[in-house]
Amino acid sequence: MRETTIAVVTALSPSSTTLAEYGLHLLTALGRKPGVRVVALVEDLPLDYPTIEGVEVRRAWRFNALTTPVRLARAARAAGADIVIINAHFGSFGASRASAALGLMTPVALRLSGIPVITLMHNIVETVDLAAAGFRASRPVEAVLRAIGTSLTWLVLRSTLVTTTMPRYVEILRAKYRADNVALTPHGAFDAPPAPVVRPDGAEVVMTFGKFGTYKKVETLIEAVRLLGRPGLTLVIAGTDSPNTPGYLADVEANYGGDDVHFTGYVPEDAVESTFRDATVTVFPYTATTGSSGVLHQAGAFGCPPILPRLGDLEDLIIDEGYTGAFFAPDDAADLARAIEGLLDDPAERQRIATGNHAAAIGLSLDEVADWYLMHIGSIVHDSALALLTPGESAAGVRTLHKVL
Repeated sequence: MRETTIAVVTALSPSSTTLAEYGLHLLTALGRKPGVRVVALVEDLPLDYPTIEGVEVRRAWRFNALTTPVRLARAARAAGADIVIINAHFGSFGASRASAALGLMTPVALRLSGIPVITLMHNIVETVDLAAAGFRASRPVEAVLRAIGTSLTWLVLRSTLVTTTMPRYVEILRAKYRADNVALTPHGAFDAPPAPVVRPDGAEVVMTFGKFGTYKKVETLIEAVRLLGRPGLTLVIAGTDSPNTPGYLADVEANYGGDDVHFTGYVPEDAVESTFRDATVTVFPYTATTGSSGVLHQAGAFGCPPILPRLGDLEDLIIDEGYTGAFFAPDDAADLARAIEGLLDDPAERQRIATGNHAAAIGLSLDEVADWYLMHIGSIVHDSALALLTPGESAAGVRTLHKVL
């Protein structure tokens, strides 16, 4: 049997577009698999993309462009794709409503080209706070946007298969849209590093990590850290602006910066682990969520105890995937200061959280998730779930099935 060509539409680090890091790790896992040819269809940007073993990188689309579906359909045909995986959420293809909406028509364009499509949706419109995600509007306009979002979901569901990382999303899509082509595909752990050892003493570092400015904002976090008044306590804000809010962190630094706050800018992939391991705790200063959190998986993998807001999707994720941490009321600086101080003063609790979250983070690796995709692809392209797996991978795929179910 000839190699099966899998094209993967994704943002890719070092792009600042959301899901770029997840795209890198998913491609890395797929590139290790024998018997398949993997082509990454990434943003057409003047960036030095990393070399990924087993993966051919092609520049095929642009964030905010209105021609994304057409460009990606042409690129997939040119790559000889037998199937396409799209790694996306509702804001993946643009900051404007038009470009974001048109990008989500890519599954339809690919199906019209005769190419099967698996769309991994990291969020769904029914659970997204549109204002927090950067699409602020009046209540009547928001109602219109949600109606458009529902229509776009119908289009996304024209994919051969839609997968989500949250069980609740699967339930909503099946109930509301009566979709029978929806499956759960867990987020998966990026790496499987050794178990964490929390240092009981040393410099105290509060860290937050991500793309900031929409539903991830740091002003309340800065206020909370300063409320504590702990000598030597440092806040590290690691990451960049969200594509929807360029200039946000520069404004924050100008208005709230000081010797106690360090802005790292973009964190290269080879520095991610040390960024987490050097921190005492990781804070998630979210006012809303848009799906499963890659940062929470990284915090778990690298042994950095999280401090989390009490928000719907994050609480669902914690329950579903076995994470824990300290909690605070969103946008409440005093309550966040309380949660931070509680963990800083309790190394035994930090160790308990770090050990439990590490076990949750490495419970299902992205390598196993890649096998799960290969099982779906085998069923779609070759009418056999095990067609693309070696005997050893077939056994691993069955184990992965049991873990997922």
